[in-house]
Amino acid sequence: MNTLQWAKEMDQQDPLNKYREEFYIDNNKIYFDGNSLGLLSKRAESALYSVMEAWRTYGIDGWTEGKQPWFYLAESLGNRMRSLVGADEGEVVVSGSTTVNMHQLVSTFYQPREGKTKILADHLNFPSDIYALKSQIALKNLDDKEHLIQVESRDGYTLHDEDIVNEMTEDVALIVLPSILYRSGQVLNMERLTTEAHKRGILIGFDLSHSIGAIPHELSKWDVDFAFWCNYKHLNGGPGSTGGYYVNKRHFAKVPGLAGWFSSDKSKQFDMKHELEPASDAGAYQIGTPNLLSMAPIIGSLAMFEEVGMGAIREKSLKLTGYLMSLIETELGDYHFTICNPREDDSRGGHILLQHNEAARICKALKEAGVIPDFRSPSGIRLAPVALYNTFTEVYHCVEILKDIMKNETYKKFENKRGVVA
Repeated sequence: MNTLQWAKEMDQQDPLNKYREEFYIDNNKIYFDGNSLGLLSKRAESALYSVMEAWRTYGIDGWTEGKQPWFYLAESLGNRMRSLVGADEGEVVVSGSTTVNMHQLVSTFYQPREGKTKILADHLNFPSDIYALKSQIALKNLDDKEHLIQVESRDGYTLHDEDIVNEMTEDVALIVLPSILYRSGQVLNMERLTTEAHKRGILIGFDLSHSIGAIPHELSKWDVDFAFWCNYKHLNGGPGSTGGYYVNKRHFAKVPGLAGWFSSDKSKQFDMKHELEPASDAGAYQIGTPNLLSMAPIIGSLAMFEEVGMGAIREKSLKLTGYLMSLIETELGDYHFTICNPREDDSRGGHILLQHNEAARICKALKEAGVIPDFRSPSGIRLAPVALYNTFTEVYHCVEILKDIMKNETYKKFENKRGVVA
């Protein structure tokens, strides 16, 4: 198993191997940073050109004419994306960005009242989510030091379900958690956490930025209240591409906390009345005019996910990360690396986390050697072999390169300090 020949045989047997040709790949590099920014696919590029062609051909009439009328694109893409999150018709929309959508949803669902004023989050979440929660609490004229609860981690990398449930006290009005922890790649038990929250009369939402396109979801089945995410990681929608969100159909009648003209019922939007008549589905939680050029690549990217299915993607992803961990344990045992992500398949997302005191300079050495990792301060190395375009052979070569870097201490020529963008 720990041989190059085994890796090549796995690639030959891989039914997804053909999709590698769909992406623009530098064969002189091993790109293991798809959990931060997915690579450009030829279909995404073609979809972008298609929208630009519609702009050139139709001008303003592109809003209602052509293959992908822009006026309905946020909803139509959302309905295509709902299989990735396990949603029902009308519950998903492609719109906004991760943090904008989070602000929209929290402003809608966080309605503190006497005795129930707190938001429950965690200490391991991505900073932007915490900034947003603090600002939403401030907008209610409350103090986040008192009204934001953050679940502690026992080891600095993972969370325990029991610790989260124990913080679901009577004074909690809303829970917002990541589906996958961005550092360690731990998959939280969304179904159990949702059930426990609802037992206590608490609404709950999830940030799916590191899980959508990497693992299957069943948001509607689990009765999750809302979710939001970016589309530029595993979904390969391009840098800063338009985000997405989910609202459970139970909440369709709820007035959006942050209204805008794209919150409107589409048949009445151009009546131009000053009284909002919101859409009857998740479309009501849009705010402004969609950014078509940032949405366009998602059209092409989704086509591949529809063909492959999340089951096959998850199966290969687990094999890739499992193989990577196995090689690290057998080949790098002398170099003081610690695997900090969960080992169990049901708890491991689409990347692994290595901890090393020299992580920043090791990442620089990896990049010089042609491996693109992701450094996370203070001492984390994230490696993400992506099912649609990475190979078992690349996993093998990555570990061999890392072993050579450690053996020859070539990392020591770099400063152990992150760059401006880690």
